[in-house]
Amino acid sequence: MTSHLSSRPSGAAMRFDDKEPLTVVLLRHGETPMTTSKAYSGSGVPGPGLTAAGRVQAAQAADLTFRIGRTLWDDLPHPGQLVASPMVRAKETAAAVARRLGLPVEVDPAFAECDFGEWEGLTAEQIDGRWPGRLRRWHDDASFPAPGGESIEDVGARVHRGLQRLLAAGVDRTVVVVSHSVSIRAAIGSTLGAPSSVWASVRVAPASVSIVRIWQDGEREVAVVGMPTDI
Repeated sequence: MTSHLSSRPSGAAMRFDDKEPLTVVLLRHGETPMTTSKAYSGSGVPGPGLTAAGRVQAAQAADLTFRIGRTLWDDLPHPGQLVASPMVRAKETAAAVARRLGLPVEVDPAFAECDFGEWEGLTAEQIDGRWPGRLRRWHDDASFPAPGGESIEDVGARVHRGLQRLLAAGVDRTVVVVSHSVSIRAAIGSTLGAPSSVWASVRVAPASVSIVRIWQDGEREVAVVGMPTDI
């Protein structure tokens, strides 16, 4: 009989028992017009939707997601649940994944993008022109909220609640969560127990995949960060 000490893949986080975690595949939505203009696109408005390139990215991401537990990361369970942020871009990306996986899309506001408040739709240059120094402070100080919006820590708190609800619903399974850059950074950072001041250091490209694994005893593993799906 194979020992559970030798059954873990090379390079994986070590466990000294056979307990299985919840696996969460964090998929960022595909490209939108705001992605290309580099404007701050949050949860204060439902749109925008995907561009033509974003729809292609969503289809490619769906193909990669389908391979999880099969030809990619074969130690992970094949995805059995699909959750999306309520933003249009996330739901459109999730729809492509749903077609590939044959799963319904469940919408959970816990995984929405940061609410940028008065910064919604503005570029960094426009924000810095109207609120000198405040955008830099928002990035450097995770407790500092956008005017009329959220801080990075605010996002982390609700994403954490969303992950805990998924964990409470059962382990030894894989859930795909279609979300956004700030929310995915917060999920990765909080899973690792990293200080909130460094969460913004994680690169999360459009339609990229990150994978976190959470055990019921609080142990955790970050298996993948920001893997492109359009290659």
